[in-house]
Amino acid sequence: MAGYLVSDSRKVTTHRFIEMKQKGEKISMLTSYDFTTAGIVDRAGIDGILIGDSASNVMAGNQTTLPITIDQMIYHARSVVKAVNRALVVCDMPFGSYQVNAAEGVSNAIRIMKESGCDALKLEGGVEIADTVKRILEAGIPVMGHLGLTPQSINKFGTYAVRAKEQEEADKLISDAKMLAEIGCFSIVLEKVPAKLAAEVSREISVPTIGIGAGNGTDGQILVIADMLGMTQGFSPRFLRRYADLNTVMTDAIGSYVADVKNGDFPNESESY
Repeated sequence: MAGYLVSDSRKVTTHRFIEMKQKGEKISMLTSYDFTTAGIVDRAGIDGILIGDSASNVMAGNQTTLPITIDQMIYHARSVVKAVNRALVVCDMPFGSYQVNAAEGVSNAIRIMKESGCDALKLEGGVEIADTVKRILEAGIPVMGHLGLTPQSINKFGTYAVRAKEQEEADKLISDAKMLAEIGCFSIVLEKVPAKLAAEVSREISVPTIGIGAGNGTDGQILVIADMLGMTQGFSPRFLRRYADLNTVMTDAIGSYVADVKNGDFPNESESY
């Protein structure tokens, strides 16, 4: 099975992402952090899977993305890669792995690619990390950019509010997006920016934009899988659409299991050897 809406079962590549933009075909992406979930996501027909540093929040319970390490990201990425046949697999470079200097960034990028087997890496930031991005690209590693709300900079911004509402920051975002596209990034995530600005950026650059909280004028969309499946509670930003309520489904199922164990109904005779 190639997927619910997918007739082309060929492996999705960075080149295919650009082709999809050129054809006007929207790109679908979700996060995944483990083998079982990634396999389901891939079989359902997703175009791209991001091993996000959001694993720090979703999988480890941290308040921010900052604590997650390279070793932890490689562990999650390796698990995801084993399950995926079709989707493009992108791994976040975690905080501190590329901000120090370009040489360290390239070294860490090579390590993540070698040890995880993923298809590409994602880095947050614009002109400030241009040299590092160039060097990673020169090493033959595809790079996805990330502008707007950049969670690794939460302590700098002090808030997860919408970015680039003021003209100066909007101008910088457009400039950064053009720069990232020109130096060779194959795609750029635009997170929590005004829809009009995101649409403008998408028209201005030749590589696809992937939006999260950036309106419908981007070339694709991404959500955190635990959020869109309704596993997380208490997180309801405007951009989030919940496609299921797995929190309730799982709680009910586990409650039924507990009851069956307590009353001696599980296992029954047919479930015993």
